[in-house]
Amino acid sequence: AAELGDEVSMNYRGTLDDGHCFDEGKNFKFTLGNKDVIKGWDEGILGMKKGGRRTLVVPPKLGYGAKGSKPDIPPHATLHFDVTLVKI
Repeated sequence: AAELGDEVSMNYRGTLDDGHCFDEGKNFKFTLGNKDVIKGWDEGILGMKKGGRRTLVVPPKLGYGAKGSKPDIPPHATLHFDVTLVKI
């Protein structure tokens, strides 16, 4: 299972509450707990196993907060990610 400090590779699709897809990718690599990604990902992917799938619902405080992320993520946005852990 994925633990802090592990490098993971993810397939993902990110959408807003209205279903608008703001980002998607395959084999996106990062290290859990290194603040390479939003906090909602660091927390939501912990414990996943290779091949595992999850839907992460990330509140603004664990995402991009009051600033958002231009141009696609407005301030105070709740983010939805369908993620698959490809590799640990």
